[in-house]
Amino acid sequence: MTEAADDDADRLAVALFSEMLTADQLVRARLTRALPKGMELSHFIVLNHLAQTPVERSPTELARTFHLTRGAVTNTLAKLEWAGHIHVRPDWDDARRKRVAISPSGIAAREAALAAIRPIMAQAVREIGEGRTRAAIPVLREIRQRFGAPDVE
Repeated sequence: MTEAADDDADRLAVALFSEMLTADQLVRARLTRALPKGMELSHFIVLNHLAQTPVERSPTELARTFHLTRGAVTNTLAKLEWAGHIHVRPDWDDARRKRVAISPSGIAAREAALAAIRPIMAQAVREIGEGRTRAAIPVLREIRQRFGAPDVE
């Protein structure tokens, strides 16, 4: 690659990631405002994940999935358990570990959250266009997968 091509690629990368990071902030703020009272975006994200995976998960597995510290996940899980949205039980194979599953209350809370945010997301897709949205998904997925992979130094 030439130096000019490298500069163009660098500018393109900065523009892409600037847009993604700004969009992330704006989407998070808009969805947070729309969520039912008392629900945080982190709560919805965990409930949504648990609702889509019928297998119990450990706090460590959830931390890995969301690329968060175990402490951050433990804090979110404690709030969800207090609200009755999840069940936390000891791991029968290793009593030092815990297993987490969504409760019927958690499923209802997730559905209420989806009902609140679905119109916002659907309007954005309608305004952008289904075709353009579909075309963006593979690129965003590949970026997520690249950043989700372990760092190689």
